Amino acid sequence: MPDLLLELRSEEIPARMQRKAAGDLKKLVTDALVEAGLTYEAAGDYWTPRRLTLDIRGLTARSKDVHEDRKGPSVTAPDQAIAGFLRSAGLADISEAHVHTDPKKGDFYVAHLTKPGRAAEEIIAEIMPRIIAAFPWPKSMRWGKASSTPGSLRWVRPLQSIACTFGPETEEPVVVDFEIDGLRAGNVTYGHRFLSDGQPITVRRFDDYVAKLEKAKVVLDADRRKEIILSDAQNIAFASGLDLVEDDALLEEVSGLVEWPVVLMGEFEEEFLAIPPEVIRLTIKTNQKCFVTRKQGESDRLSNKFILVSNIEATDGGREIAHGNGKVVRARLSDALYFWNTDQHDLPDMHTLAPAAIKFDLDLKKPLDQRMARLDALNVTFHAKLGTQGERVTRIKNLAREIAPLVGADPALAMRAAVLAKADLTTEIVGEFPELQGGMGRKYALLQKEHPSVAAAIEEHYKPQGPSDFVPADPVSVAVALADKFDTLVGFWSIDEKPTGSKDPFALRRAALGVIRLLLSSEWKIELLPLFQSAFIQLREEKIEQRIQHFEEDQAAQDTGDVDGEEDVTNAISGFEKRIRGQLSERSQPILLDLLSFFHERLKVHLRELGARHDLIDAVLTEGADNLLLIARRVEALVVFLNTEDGKNLLAGTKRAANILSAEEKKGTPISPVVDAALFILEEERELSAAVNQAESQAAQAIQNEDFSDAMIALSALREPVDSFFEKVLVNDDNPDIRANRLALLSRIRTATNTVADFSKIAG
Repeated sequence: MPDLLLELRSEEIPARMQRKAAGDLKKLVTDALVEAGLTYEAAGDYWTPRRLTLDIRGLTARSKDVHEDRKGPSVTAPDQAIAGFLRSAGLADISEAHVHTDPKKGDFYVAHLTKPGRAAEEIIAEIMPRIIAAFPWPKSMRWGKASSTPGSLRWVRPLQSIACTFGPETEEPVVVDFEIDGLRAGNVTYGHRFLSDGQPITVRRFDDYVAKLEKAKVVLDADRRKEIILSDAQNIAFASGLDLVEDDALLEEVSGLVEWPVVLMGEFEEEFLAIPPEVIRLTIKTNQKCFVTRKQGESDRLSNKFILVSNIEATDGGREIAHGNGKVVRARLSDALYFWNTDQHDLPDMHTLAPAAIKFDLDLKKPLDQRMARLDALNVTFHAKLGTQGERVTRIKNLAREIAPLVGADPALAMRAAVLAKADLTTEIVGEFPELQGGMGRKYALLQKEHPSVAAAIEEHYKPQGPSDFVPADPVSVAVALADKFDTLVGFWSIDEKPTGSKDPFALRRAALGVIRLLLSSEWKIELLPLFQSAFIQLREEKIEQRIQHFEEDQAAQDTGDVDGEEDVTNAISGFEKRIRGQLSERSQPILLDLLSFFHERLKVHLRELGARHDLIDAVLTEGADNLLLIARRVEALVVFLNTEDGKNLLAGTKRAANILSAEEKKGTPISPVVDAALFILEEERELSAAVNQAESQAAQAIQNEDFSDAMIALSALREPVDSFFEKVLVNDDNPDIRANRLALLSRIRTATNTVADFSKIAG
């Protein structure tokens, strides 16, 4: 079977785009080949900074002939209809058609059409220009003289050559001849830009292509380049008594910057080790794409040696390359050291910070307090409709105080952590490296002797930021993290900026999942709606206070000055405040219930990912259920219960009862409002009634105790009496009173089971 080799060689492709581009090329080409009627055995995609390569093995040499029978009109049809059939079928004369007979419809014409297969080379030559011209790069460019021509080829970087060969192993492959924008495909490629001799390399198929590139100092396989880099870096570090600080993302990026990786070691002055390790690592990684090292056995102490990856083999062994990188690293670390020291000194605009210090009870002798005061004084906008960062910190502080007792946190510590949580946003280091927000706040908090829980909360209140991220356990961190996320979610819901489809610019789905993971991981029994309400009221607090102030002024103008008059004014003001807060609370209900529904959807996704069935989740969810932990516990108990024989049989019996009730309710059959024991005829009725009474009482008590396993056990006692009832009792008795009473008994079964879950929503 023939193989296809394709290489698209260009100027340097950005490292972040390479892996996806190679995957896109493989999908686009293989999909087009299959659509054209070809099949293949395997396909591999490869990439370097300067080339995308595709290796397709076992590609059929020719597409199959396609046969089609196209039905035409009756043989007695008008000439116009027959002429139209001939045109659509591509026939020259009706004699080329066949006549078929149908017992009902009589004789009619049929065209037996055959579309001959095509050679694979022809198909490849047809599809490749189209794929290259419409390739889905995130960004692309035009170049050269053609760049001024509308519709000219666009590519991520100037495309320099195309190699495309096709053929079996036993024969000389052919060049698939096609052209795009003046660039014609051939069987030639080139090696490393600097290390090869620059001469063209003629290739036949993938295996000799890889071998010839290797000789020309190009390692085609990106994963192999990563292995070379990682192994050499570890060995060089070990030889110097150090350990490499591994970084998978950096390794992926660096492997996309070189075709022939050469690993070297550089160094910087030890005085820079005074900078926090995170800052050193990020400075070197971001600016020079280098790895840091640490002393063996000391996980928290970096060394002053770093690992760099060069794309050339220098005659001096790389000394000048390492020295040059060291100079740049020193310059960047000098900046970082300046930022680090500056952040620990007084701000030059201290005189403007006093009002903010009073508002947030800040100590302006402490650097982090100064940064929080500056954040408020600068009126940094959080969102045009949701106010400034300072206003948001006020809301988070108040919410954290309210949440703290619910999660076992000290309210004072929670408020202090909330006040300082965003302070590092105005530090020099976070301004340079935004990804360090929170982490630097924690370091600065510890430097100014804050409580360890306060420092931890400053970093951890952003978490968890995804399904696999760390979940804080310290109660202070939990309180501030929940307050931050509630303020965000309620705020954006209140201005109708909800996620739509795949769009979620404010990461609200992630915030909701963060709340869910925070509550479930430490089993916090918190009702959401009251906290939503508090968050909503705080968003309107300034307007509420303005209205109260205006009312107070009106009342003061009417004050007579006597004692009774002053008391009347106070009562009037208090009543007015309660009234407007009540009105606001009432108006917010639809918004907050919609937000709760959003939480329900995220909880469903989360529980399904943990293995829960969607129908069981639906069975326990009700519109106003706002204690997520209890919902999860109900689902867990239901899963366990339905895996038992009693659970399966009770589910079947309950569904039978519900179906009978539903059918009779649709027909308008009378159902007694209560069960009358005097109308029982059979013992099975009496036993079921007694069992329902007991199960309902025990299940209700268990649910009140939040013990859903006991509630399920209580319901399991219904299994035998329900089975016996349906076996011996005819529900639709001829006597209407007896029938209505028996239907009422079935209604009691439905009511009893619904205290735990809506069994009608459970499949099976």
